[in-house]
Amino acid sequence: MSAVGDVVKTGTSTVGITFDGGVVVGADHRATMGHFIANKSVQKLFRISNNVALTTAGLVGHAQSLSRTLAAELRLYELKRNQSMTVRGAATLTANILVGRPHYVQLLIVGVDEDGPSVYSIDSAGGAIPDSYCATGSGSPFMYGVLEDQFKHGMNEKEALKVAAKALLASAQRDAASGNGMDLAVITQEKGFQLLSEEEVDKLLSNI
Repeated sequence: MSAVGDVVKTGTSTVGITFDGGVVVGADHRATMGHFIANKSVQKLFRISNNVALTTAGLVGHAQSLSRTLAAELRLYELKRNQSMTVRGAATLTANILVGRPHYVQLLIVGVDEDGPSVYSIDSAGGAIPDSYCATGSGSPFMYGVLEDQFKHGMNEKEALKVAAKALLASAQRDAASGNGMDLAVITQEKGFQLLSEEEVDKLLSNI
């Protein structure tokens, strides 16, 4: 992900994976400015509501602004209607924002609602595409090698976490603009958004 200024571009790996009962979402920590590693602890995974998360690849300023806007809009929706926005609704809202005011970002909107788990890939022009799993950023070609090989429908949470971690590790090893650790979170209908602690991520990686 880009770190400073308008000319700083992203080098990023983010992933969303559906499993039986929820979604796993993850992102690396590295921000680059050309070939320079500008920051090693950038947040690219955002909790937007208790049932929806956002991952960002692109200019840091655009990503942070968009995450704040979406969190506020989903909270207002909950207050007005006394219910959570669906994942599809959040993806449509995000796409509409990008159509009206383009951002230099590539996004994932992931979450769980009454219709089950969902992953939406959203491009900078506002195109929204649902899928069972998706990867974004410069590390995505390496991540898709893992995802195509190891994703299967009906996985449980533990299996999905392992696949997501493997995909992020693959991008960190082969994409110079990705790495410096990862954030991982799980979203389920019962427990909502749960970000893994650093210790939980380390334990997961030690078993891969």
